[in-house]
Amino acid sequence: MSHLPTPDQIDRPLVLATRNRGKAAEYRALFSGMDVEIRDLSFFGPIPEVKEDGDTFEDNAVKKARFTARVLGLPAVADDSGLMVKALNGRPGVHSARYAGEGATDAANNRKLLQEMNGVRERAAAFVCVIVIAVPRGPALVYEGRCEGVIAPEMSGTDGFGYDPVFYYPPAGKTFAEMSREEKNRVSHRGKAMAEMKGELDKVMIWLRQRLEEEPTLA
Repeated sequence: MSHLPTPDQIDRPLVLATRNRGKAAEYRALFSGMDVEIRDLSFFGPIPEVKEDGDTFEDNAVKKARFTARVLGLPAVADDSGLMVKALNGRPGVHSARYAGEGATDAANNRKLLQEMNGVRERAAAFVCVIVIAVPRGPALVYEGRCEGVIAPEMSGTDGFGYDPVFYYPPAGKTFAEMSREEKNRVSHRGKAMAEMKGELDKVMIWLRQRLEEEPTLA
């Protein structure tokens, strides 16, 4: 792989549009080895919250990435991800983070899901993740990953976040919350979306460099 200019080399770090520590840790692990400076929103002062009111994961991810890039004047990466359960017609879907209500905890969301799945034989589910890279102005890059699994009968495991304790991944014989971060990143929806992006890293870096050079006033 050729060595190309990256955001940090032109004095613009790549911002993770999240304050979720678990998600930020996964991104840092996935970006490890890349010559890119990563900062999540905890490095910056308060900025307005983005209302995630899109109809799809891509809608929300694009909105978050573009908003963060414009507000901070830096390239930003955002994702929207969630759990789609076949027996629930794709719910919780884009409402995954607030399935049990606004401000709901992961535990509350998991409890609601397990209650709705009580006695249901069809347990198939999929985690979906859409990653978007945006600059302050112009288009964005979009990558998507998907991981198939089943809903476990109860929560199991203490690692991860979100619905990891109830998402059972048959090839591994355990839930996401029972996996190490390295195990999960190899097979997860976010890991697959990131792998798709990594496969085009040369193109991504060229794209970022060109887009940011067109915005010289955004230091």
